[in-house]
Amino acid sequence: MKIKDYLSELNDKTVEELQQDLVEAKKELFNLRFQNATNQLNNTARITLVKKNIARILTVITQKQAQ
Repeated sequence: MKIKDYLSELNDKTVEELQQDLVEAKKELFNLRFQNATNQLNNTARITLVKKNIARILTVITQKQAQ
């Protein structure tokens, strides 16, 4: 149910807001990868979750631009 809520939240945002979310998600992914490389990351599943969120944001951006 959380994913559906997240997707509906993304669909309500404008393309500019989605672009900002994308930048923030990419920064978070970079930080998680850096923590993983230095063995400071406890929850490695978070990397996969952030990657999927980036893909979701990109999908919604593409859909909005096609309209």
